[in-house]
Amino acid sequence: MISPYGSGARSAALSVTAGDPLRWSLADGYARRVTVLMVTDERFLDHRRERSHPERPARLEAVWSGIEAAGVAEAIVGCEPILATYADLLRCHSTTQLKHLEDLHASGGGQVDIDTYMGIRSWEAARLAAGAGLVAVEALREGVADVAFCAVRPPGHHATDTTSMGFCLVNNVAVTAASLAAAGERVAVVDIDAHHGNGTQDIFYSDGRVLFVSLHQWPLYPGTGRIDETGEGDGAGTTLNMPLPVGSAGDTYRYGLDAAVIPVLEGFDPDWLLVSAGFDGHRLDPLSELGLTSGDFADLVARIVGLVPVSRCVLFLEGGYDLGALADSAGAVLAAVVGVDHRPEPSSGEGPGRDVVDQVVELHGVGT
Repeated sequence: MISPYGSGARSAALSVTAGDPLRWSLADGYARRVTVLMVTDERFLDHRRERSHPERPARLEAVWSGIEAAGVAEAIVGCEPILATYADLLRCHSTTQLKHLEDLHASGGGQVDIDTYMGIRSWEAARLAAGAGLVAVEALREGVADVAFCAVRPPGHHATDTTSMGFCLVNNVAVTAASLAAAGERVAVVDIDAHHGNGTQDIFYSDGRVLFVSLHQWPLYPGTGRIDETGEGDGAGTTLNMPLPVGSAGDTYRYGLDAAVIPVLEGFDPDWLLVSAGFDGHRLDPLSELGLTSGDFADLVARIVGLVPVSRCVLFLEGGYDLGALADSAGAVLAAVVGVDHRPEPSSGEGPGRDVVDQVVELHGVGT
């Protein structure tokens, strides 16, 4: 299994070799292989409960195995996360919410809601997951790698500013987005998880500094993410939801990117792009009914990453509950980012949902 710290990865530029399969960038005027900063840690495995649960430690081990199988280890630069501070968390979460989590931690853990739990070591894992993106941003600023992937758990995109829910304790991607926005950066968050990122939307719904885009199954938990949820106040028009029907597959997603998401992103002109990379839209996932394959995820993420300059994109692991599909999808995505054609499955084709994309295009006034 690939080391969670990437101890064998090379962080320096590598020499050009004939037939090299890895993608090349011209950052700083020098040709070098595209590298991925992988922020992960074995302590994320300590977030667990006694009874079985879909969001389990084996998910992260599947991600590590999938990346190892993709054969891209030499393109990975390993990095450990740091604990998010309370100042970091308070940009997104209320004092009452954080105190509730602290109290649960102090009592040895317990249920946060019917779906969400805290074990004895969960609070440390959650703070490390929230801090991972902050570490990634600093490393990318320093030119350590070209793109970052935070392979973390628990996931975060359902945690709102007042409520921990949907397997999520704190909102990892939002903590990073809020930190960047506070520093004067324009931030776009693209959420491809099968479940709507209601927490991320809620936190930035009135914040014009952050564009939130979500492509998700509808109807499905948590029941948010309608087309007409577009933001309010200073954030009016900076939320784009694409609620897709059961069975939507690769062609629909690619059409949605081309027709709606990319024009909106280009119009917003973000300094940073953060991706909530949930893989539970896979056709085998037990918690959704979409028709995506690992090849589709490779297509989508490779296209999204290319929308911002080098060293300005961070991916965050969110959902994905079939271990084989999760391993294949994570490996295919990181391979695509560095230019390696590792596709355990081909891209999928037709499926429903093009009419939804057309409605989004009309509502947001793109392509006209």
